[in-house]
Amino acid sequence: MLSRQVLFLRGFNHSRNFRVKQFENLTRNIKSKRPEDYKLTPVTNSPTYIQEGLIARCGLFTAVFCTSCFVGASISEYERIRRRAVNALRNANPLEWMRKHQNSINDKQKELNDEIAKLKRNLNQMWNQLTPGEKVWAPILVANVIVFGLWRVPSLRATMLRHFASNPASQGISVYSSMFFSTFSHYSLFHLFANMYVLHSFSSAVNSLGYEQFIALYLSAGVLSSFTSYAFKALTYSPGYSLGASGAIMAILAYVCAQYPDTKLSIMFIPQWQFSAESAIRFIICLDLAGLAFRWKLFDHAAHLGGAAIGLFWCYYGKDKLWPQREHLVSLWHQFRGKPIK
Repeated sequence: MLSRQVLFLRGFNHSRNFRVKQFENLTRNIKSKRPEDYKLTPVTNSPTYIQEGLIARCGLFTAVFCTSCFVGASISEYERIRRRAVNALRNANPLEWMRKHQNSINDKQKELNDEIAKLKRNLNQMWNQLTPGEKVWAPILVANVIVFGLWRVPSLRATMLRHFASNPASQGISVYSSMFFSTFSHYSLFHLFANMYVLHSFSSAVNSLGYEQFIALYLSAGVLSSFTSYAFKALTYSPGYSLGASGAIMAILAYVCAQYPDTKLSIMFIPQWQFSAESAIRFIICLDLAGLAFRWKLFDHAAHLGGAAIGLFWCYYGKDKLWPQREHLVSLWHQFRGKPIK
């Protein structure tokens, strides 16, 4: 039975919803020879700031993006298995392989120096010591840390606000790009730490889903949670900025809690207080529903519910019913790729 420590159940959602005034205060410190270049138009709680037909277009973008993620995951899984099979064939007859490719090997060896080769060996050794879940978590952590650092660059803050903070009142391509990039965006250090801690705690879902399926679910949930946030803000005429990985993390958390409902979880710093995973996800969903009903502004509850929805959907239906359907796609891709070169 799995056992995981988690933060206080609302902790990992901390500060996802950044209101307009907070970002206006943020952009006051932007330094430029022409400050008017970075002047931001304030967003008010008015439906006129949300483009007509935006939700339909964003819904189409979400559908295409999510489909592309799982199609890409299917092809990536095929390529990984193909490389493994080809390497096994080559290792079975190394003399023949070396004879055919001796010139290529010699050329590559000449390009490498001892220091680069040593560095590569050390990095490979460190990488191989990671668990499968950590191998997925580490690149996500690096991406989030890089984006966090970019928020610290004054000259980039206007760009970060446009493309790394989702808002249905955004103009142009940023209304779509921010749906994805905001999933890797954190302005608060605690927000970043809390989300990455929880993601690490539940990264063992890779053992159940596999690397490709995990990434597809995570990325799809990030965009889908942005879409549900857009839809709720449009419905309630309350556009505003939102960012953070909690929507995507909610999908992983919901999947694990539904897949292993009897798993015992505990709160960080209070390990003696344990509860079942099933109780945890029910409590979180009820709390987010209450947040929508009472219009609490601290968190983006609609985004959390969107992430939880796709996580539960994938656990109960997608993993066993949709994912096996990739065989048709993989068969077509195999015909396109042809036989591997031995």
